[in-house]
Amino acid sequence: MLRIHTKALNTLAAGLLLTLSGGISATEVVTSIKPVELLVHAIAGDDVTTSTLVQAGSSPHTYSMRPSQRRALENADVIFWVGPDVESFLSRILNGDEFRDRTVALTTADDAHAKESAGHDEHGDDQAGETHAHEHGDGEDPHIWLDPMLALDMAKQIHQALAGLDGANQEILDKNLARFEASLAETEATIREKLAPAHDLSLFAYHSAFTRFAEHYELPLADVLTLNPELSPGARHVAQVQTKLREATHPCLLTEPQFNQQWWTSITRGLDVTFSTWDPLATDIQVSAKGYQDFQLSIADAVLKCLPENTEH
Repeated sequence: MLRIHTKALNTLAAGLLLTLSGGISATEVVTSIKPVELLVHAIAGDDVTTSTLVQAGSSPHTYSMRPSQRRALENADVIFWVGPDVESFLSRILNGDEFRDRTVALTTADDAHAKESAGHDEHGDDQAGETHAHEHGDGEDPHIWLDPMLALDMAKQIHQALAGLDGANQEILDKNLARFEASLAETEATIREKLAPAHDLSLFAYHSAFTRFAEHYELPLADVLTLNPELSPGARHVAQVQTKLREATHPCLLTEPQFNQQWWTSITRGLDVTFSTWDPLATDIQVSAKGYQDFQLSIADAVLKCLPENTEH
């Protein structure tokens, strides 16, 4: 009888732990990119087991998945990705019969807050032989995780998917979502205040990933160096960007660690341009319940390095 009683107590304790931890501590989640993993932890808490496919220093637009990562997909209870316009390497496999029913594409979060990408219409055919890899369908910029309001929509989709899993604690997930929304609003207000001096800058981005953040915080994004980071821009487009850099007030080029620095160094040689690096994939951000807010703050800090008093040419 004692053995049975002990087993019953252990079962009860395990049930209580599952409830207190959010009810999904045994859930295996695979995310395509780290910013999505940050949103998962905001909703699920730190007990959920997560892994991210695109590794540090890589681009989701050109990533090649390893066999071990295929096995992670096979073991996953749920898979979150942005969508085929970002992680094209996942399109075929996630649309297959094996993974379709446990895959959540977050691109649909864009439907509620659709915004046209700034400045794209101006380029026309300037990038000879280049098709904008990020403008598909209705032409919307797919880097939705960089806009905090679109990220909130993504978090709500994640919440809905996690709540539908066996053993999920709806109350805990609801509290986590509410806490994330409130904290995100506070972080947004802080960032707007921090970025006030940056509105006098002329910001240039390496490619369109920065557009969402810039539009949300009403930052002056003067131009984008390349519409497709996988292809070299045409000479006409490069000449136009160089002219804008030359004529701009406090021009600052926001570069990304995933791409070759020599390329943009060569086209800015001889120009008085400030450089600052930001990371759209949150490589150095610690995964935690507040990781996404830290990610947004890191982007704001990169912009602030462009201020004349903080410049490093």
